Amino acid sequence: MKKEIENNKIIEDIRSLLLSSRQNLQQTVNTAMVQTYWHIGRIIVEDEQAGEQRASYGKKQLSLISEKLTNEFGKGFDTTNLRKMRQFYLLFPNQDAVSLKLSWTHYRTLFRVEKQQTREWYMQEAIANNWSARALDRQISSLYYERLLSSKEKAPVQNEAKENTNNLKVHTKDVLRDPYIFDFLNLPNKSLLESDLEQALIDNLQEFLLELGRGFAFVSRQKRLSVEDQDFYIDLVFYNFRLKCFLLIDLKLGKLTHQDVGQMDTYVRIYDKFEKGKDDNSTIGLILCSEKSEAVAKYSVLNESKQLFSSKYLPFLPSEEELRQELLRERNNILEDNE
Repeated sequence: MKKEIENNKIIEDIRSLLLSSRQNLQQTVNTAMVQTYWHIGRIIVEDEQAGEQRASYGKKQLSLISEKLTNEFGKGFDTTNLRKMRQFYLLFPNQDAVSLKLSWTHYRTLFRVEKQQTREWYMQEAIANNWSARALDRQISSLYYERLLSSKEKAPVQNEAKENTNNLKVHTKDVLRDPYIFDFLNLPNKSLLESDLEQALIDNLQEFLLELGRGFAFVSRQKRLSVEDQDFYIDLVFYNFRLKCFLLIDLKLGKLTHQDVGQMDTYVRIYDKFEKGKDDNSTIGLILCSEKSEAVAKYSVLNESKQLFSSKYLPFLPSEEELRQELLRERNNILEDNE
């Protein structure tokens, strides 16, 4: 019994040391990453400003920079990430205003906040309350700042925000789990990230749709649409010969938002303009979301009413119940395999 107690103490001491070391390493890496990405953004912006025909020049330069950096330093420097670094500098041009208490993931989350005053408020709250990047994302998604301003009684809103933050427990596996950290260090990623789960679900959903045999032909996955100075990525693209149209699928782990619907509407419009053939019908957009054991499918068809869409297309697409069951089944299987 005494020996067992001693062993438990040794294990706990080693565990505490490892956790402390990992946290220190994470802070060191995040600090270096934030500083480095800010300077990369500064170099890109200054280079653009020195060139002529800025828009075209910037786009070509980003592609060239991305290719060179990726060849030498590995993934993490595609044009999308380089644009985020550029955006980082443009939103925080004063280096002294960049807090090293926040990680690169925190800043990428803050990029979503359009108004500078609101963005600065979330930034200061994240620092003051030691919010994780997940907690910051939760507060922004729940419009915490806006609700706080419009509420006569602040305490209930603040208490709810505090409770939501406390419910986001940090596990050992969360340390150094950010994919950008692995990209920055050029290390293999062994953790089960949300992106890994999404990819596995996409794999199985792709196979599931093809097995239905209702006129589907697989076209592409992670399809890139390049329009002007932006790249968009669609999880799955199919073509249905019975409907004579493309089907775009976007997978979301969480609750469907208006932003998701707007994003899919953009995908559909771009696909119709640049990819759809003259003999093809209007593209269909499908968003799959799962939360609280519920899958939600939303469709957007350009230039057609919802009533016409429902009557014309639904008989040939998988039913919502089929998609819901498949999505939840595969998600559960993946999580069980990685426990």
